[in-house]
Amino acid sequence: MTWSEMQPLLTQGTYDTLYMVLWSTLVTVAGGLPIGILLVLTDKGGLLQNRPLNKVLGVIVNIGRSLPFIILLIALIPVTTAVVGTFIGPTAMIVPLAIGAIPFFARLVETAVREVDHGLVEAVESMGGGVPTLVGKVLLPQALPSLVAAVTTTLITLIGYSAMAGAVGGEGLGSKAITYGFQRFETGFMLATVVVLIAIVTVIQLIGDGVVRLLARRGRTA
Repeated sequence: MTWSEMQPLLTQGTYDTLYMVLWSTLVTVAGGLPIGILLVLTDKGGLLQNRPLNKVLGVIVNIGRSLPFIILLIALIPVTTAVVGTFIGPTAMIVPLAIGAIPFFARLVETAVREVDHGLVEAVESMGGGVPTLVGKVLLPQALPSLVAAVTTTLITLIGYSAMAGAVGGEGLGSKAITYGFQRFETGFMLATVVVLIAIVTVIQLIGDGVVRLLARRGRTA
């Protein structure tokens, strides 16, 4: 396969991969952030202490994290079809990608929020600050560098998930690698796909690390 034949396939695959990953990341953050914060607030000593709810959330998150993505992807085909109308294509893959990543991201959020200085939390509570004040003024701002790192890690994880999604009609670079690289024995195309994936992951990691360093520097000078 010549470069002129590879280029449009790689371009379309890259677009589909970024489309799936970016949209599923948005859904993941919207779903995983509140769950992660609730895991902290409802734990023992939290402002919303509720051990039964905390245990239920913990079990749900643990179950979600323990399932291999390819199995989850297949198991969610009826859900994906009900939501999107089909289980094939980049848009359809956003559903299982987000559902698979939300528990993972929620645990990262929980870890990031738990690292916030407990003295700041106690100060807000002693002044009568409620949950919105605690979360908006203390937990999220103080944990922001760690949260950005968590989003970066989740993005890279979702790129790996999206490649697996190509095995069941998810399009993207994974699908192109399977269809043109593996099934047609085009080793050159397979290697080109790997190089593009490595480049995407590297760029995302560099951007994420840069933002984390910038936020950390601002935090030290504030």
